[in-house]
Amino acid sequence: MRARTYPGSEVRIESTLDPGPNYDRYLASYQSEGLKIFSLLTVPFGERPPTGWPVIIFNHGYIPPDQYRTATRYVAYVDQLARNGYIVFMPDYRGHGESEGEARGAYGEPDYVVDVLNAVTSMRQYPDADPNRIGMWGHSMGGYITLRSMVIGENIKVGVIWAGVVASYPDLISRWRRNTATAEVVTRTPFPGRRWRTELSEMYGSPEDNPAFWESISANSYLADLSGPLQLHHGTGDTSVPVEFSESLYQQTLAAEQVVELYIYQDADHNLSNPFSLAMQRSIQFFDHYLKNP
Repeated sequence: MRARTYPGSEVRIESTLDPGPNYDRYLASYQSEGLKIFSLLTVPFGERPPTGWPVIIFNHGYIPPDQYRTATRYVAYVDQLARNGYIVFMPDYRGHGESEGEARGAYGEPDYVVDVLNAVTSMRQYPDADPNRIGMWGHSMGGYITLRSMVIGENIKVGVIWAGVVASYPDLISRWRRNTATAEVVTRTPFPGRRWRTELSEMYGSPEDNPAFWESISANSYLADLSGPLQLHHGTGDTSVPVEFSESLYQQTLAAEQVVELYIYQDADHNLSNPFSLAMQRSIQFFDHYLKNP
């Protein structure tokens, strides 16, 4: 992934959407590996700063691609970031909404990370954006994409991850479970739909048989190369992604002598619904400190 190039393209405005309280909203597009990728774009009202507005690339979590709609998902999340003086750019990923290409999933293919890294380059070319003040926010699968992007690219100055799939590949295989309730018994069962696990194991062997391979594709192996400070949020009531993933990443990032913060929310769900305001306040303060006013 580091050896590849991510040239991005001009960001084109496809249509104008209803504005927010202090920002404009657009349906935009850019190019990624020859594919037209649609995105939600917000731009603050008012005079453009001398160097351009700071940017947050917004990486959404897993939504069935055929159900995904650009402007109807993560509305409150985008709004909070946008109204605090940031350009927000939320790529749809290939195969989502009207984006071209096939949605092959995040964990066994590089596609979505490629789309996001091309989004970073595209926003560096966007006239209203500050090319040197680009951060990244990710939720769940988007957290996985954010972490990988920050150990591949050099232009992401800060990252915030909520309930991220941020474990190493061996841990994704052995520790990613969901709660399944039957009568009065709650069991922990592996998540279904992990074709990538079977295919990669058949090609390269299991993590026990070939640990070097699995370490080589885990972003956690490269935390010394993080492109900027990292802030993590996770709820103990999350039944989709274990809170231990964020706790482990926090310790690994400290060991790599990188700047990292971790916030754990008691009984909070995967979307951090109850502590949403507090988590968003902390996220914005982190972006303000490391991105808006570095």
